[in-house]
Amino acid sequence: MSKQLASHQPCDDCGSSDALAVYDWGTKCFSCGATHFDNDRKPMERNFTVHTALVEPTDLAYESVTDRGITKTTCQDYGVGIFNNSYYFPYYSDDNRVAAYKKRGVTEKKFSIEGSWKEAKLFGQQLFNKGGKYVTIVEGEFDALAAYQMLGSKYPVVSIRNGAGSALADCKANFEWIDSFENVVVCFDSDQQGADAASQVAELFGPKTRIFKHEQGYKDACDYLSGAQGKRFVDKWWQAEQYVPDGIIAGKGLWDLVNQPVEKADVLYPYQGMNDLTYGIRAGELITVTAGSGLGKSQFLREIVYHILKNTNDNIGLMFLEESVKKTAKSLMSLSASKPLHLPDCEVTTDELRNAFDDTLGTDRLFFFDHFGSTAVDNIINRVRFMAKALSCKYIFLDHVSIVVSSQDNGDERKALDEIMTRLRMIVAETGIALFAVSHLKRPDSKGHEEGAATSLSQLRGSGSIGQLSDIVLGLERNGQAEDLMDRHTTRVRVLKNRFSGLTGPACSLYYSKDTGRMTERFDEPL
Repeated sequence: MSKQLASHQPCDDCGSSDALAVYDWGTKCFSCGATHFDNDRKPMERNFTVHTALVEPTDLAYESVTDRGITKTTCQDYGVGIFNNSYYFPYYSDDNRVAAYKKRGVTEKKFSIEGSWKEAKLFGQQLFNKGGKYVTIVEGEFDALAAYQMLGSKYPVVSIRNGAGSALADCKANFEWIDSFENVVVCFDSDQQGADAASQVAELFGPKTRIFKHEQGYKDACDYLSGAQGKRFVDKWWQAEQYVPDGIIAGKGLWDLVNQPVEKADVLYPYQGMNDLTYGIRAGELITVTAGSGLGKSQFLREIVYHILKNTNDNIGLMFLEESVKKTAKSLMSLSASKPLHLPDCEVTTDELRNAFDDTLGTDRLFFFDHFGSTAVDNIINRVRFMAKALSCKYIFLDHVSIVVSSQDNGDERKALDEIMTRLRMIVAETGIALFAVSHLKRPDSKGHEEGAATSLSQLRGSGSIGQLSDIVLGLERNGQAEDLMDRHTTRVRVLKNRFSGLTGPACSLYYSKDTGRMTERFDEPL
C-alpha cells in the first residue's frame, strides 16, 4: 500500500507551485499529471519532512495571519496555530478526533503531513453539523479561513485536501455530509485546473451546486481578504450561479444574448424575392440548391457568386466539378461583360475581355478547384477546409455533391450522401463559412423536372440527410420544353426549407437572356 509523505510541493515539470504530492514510491503532479518513480524504492530527495507523532493543540500558538488579513479568532475557530515556525492545519477523522496535521512553513511554502492522512476528512468539516442552507468548498486551508471570515463566520466553509487534483475524490469520500446541505458553493481557484475541478464536483452534486466566478485579477478567496475586498467577495458569493450541465442553459442568464440585435445577413441574394423569404445569406449556413438535370443550377450559382464579389470584400472558393476551370472562369467574366463569353459565337473586343477579367478574376478574391477527376470525399473536404482556413474564403460553392457520391467505392448512394452531407455540415460549423452545395433530385413519378414539375424536399436523393442538415434548401423549376420562349427561359425559385425564418414557398422568377448571359428577376407574373 502506498503512503503519502507530503503534498502541495512544487512541480519541476509544469512549474506549479503546489500541485505535487510525494509518496513512498515517488511523486505525482495533480496539475500536469507527471509521475516519477523512485526505482531504488528509497525516499526521493524532496524538501519535506515526515512525522508520525502529533503535536497537541496546547502546543500551538494562535496568532493572526496579518499578510492575509486572517484574524486570530478565525484561526482559533479552525484550530490553526503555529509551532516551530510552521502553520499546523488540523484534519479530523469520522470519530471527531485530530487524525492528521498538514504543516506549512511560515516563511516558506513547504508542506508535510503529520499523522494518519487516510482518516482525514475535509479541512474544517468537524466544525459544522450536517444540513443547513449553504456550504462552501474551497481549494486551500487559508482560503477556507478567509472565506469563512468574510462571510461573517456564519456559513460553513471547508477545503479539499490536496488541491484541484484531489477535489473529486475528496468530495466523493465526504459525499453524504456535503449533500446534506441545500446549496453547495464551489469556490475553487480561477485557473484552468480549478475550473475543471469545479465542473467535476458540480456534476457530483447537480443543480444544488453554485459556481463562484472570480473577478478578473483575483485567484482565490485570500486575494479578496488580503486586498480588503471582503464585500466584493460576499457580493460574488451571493451571485454564484446555479450549475447546469454542458448543453443545458438556464434562461435566466440569457438576457445579454437575447438583448443583442437580431442577426442580419452578411450579404443579400441578388434577387428581391429570395431576400423576402430568406433575409439573405449568413455565415455558418449550409445552403443546398437542387433541380432537375440541365435546368441552370450552375448559372444560378454564378449569379450569386458575382453578386457576392461585387457587394463584399470577401474571398470566394469555387468547386464546379462538372466543368473545367476555364469554363467557370469565362462564365463569371460573362456576367461582368453582360455577354456570353463562354460561347464560340460571342463577339468581344480585347478591351472588353480584359475589363471583364479585371472585374472578376483579377480581383484576387476568387479561388478555383481544378479537380483533375479526383472527387473522393476526403479530397473534397480537405480542399474546402483549405479554402476556408488558408485562403480565407468566406463563401464556398460546391457543384455538385452527386459527383462526389458517384466516385465512392461502397456503391451505396444513401450512405455516401449521408457521409458527404454530414462532413460538409461539420466543416461549416468548424470554419463558419457559408457553403452552397448542389444536389440532384429523384425523378418524379409523373411530369419530369425538365418539364417544369414542382420541386419538394421528398424528392431529394438519399436518406433525407440533405434536407435535415441544410439550413436553406432552394429548388429550381423550369419547363425546358415550353412552346413559349419566355417561359422556356424562365426559372422559378422555390424555398423548400428555411431554418432562419421558417418562410417557404415560391420566391421569384428569373429570366435568362441568351444575348447577355444574365439571369434577371421577373416581376410581370404572379408566383
